[in-house]
Amino acid sequence: MSVEVLDGATIVSFVQDEEAFNASVHARFVKLDTDHDGLLSYDEMLAELQSLRVFEYHFGVDVKTDPDEVSRVYNAMLLQFDHDLNGTVDLKEFKEESKNMMLGIANGLGFLPVQMVLEEGSFLMNAVERELTKLAAV
Repeated sequence: MSVEVLDGATIVSFVQDEEAFNASVHARFVKLDTDHDGLLSYDEMLAELQSLRVFEYHFGVDVKTDPDEVSRVYNAMLLQFDHDLNGTVDLKEFKEESKNMMLGIANGLGFLPVQMVLEEGSFLMNAVERELTKLAAV
């Protein structure tokens, strides 16, 4: 993890660069597809969501959460990705929803730079690294 500065424009630019964004999405998809069947199952996506510990962690402190509530939220998130409701997520669905999430983050950030702690290999870190590469080339 590292602390980086980014804004909405950095994210939008990354998403609009289809080659860079598609490569990032494909790499994440392959990493999540642990059984290598070309589809993400509920369990494969759940493992990723649980690793983020969004609900079980608050400003560095473990918090007790209702397991039923966590399960409902995770199910709702998984349904966002499963556009055809067949119980799995293919690469196209994963890409479309990842794009929607990234653009939502960009919209929320706006165009004022903010500092964020980013995980190596995350979509946001990839966006920052792409921007830094562009700036270094100038």
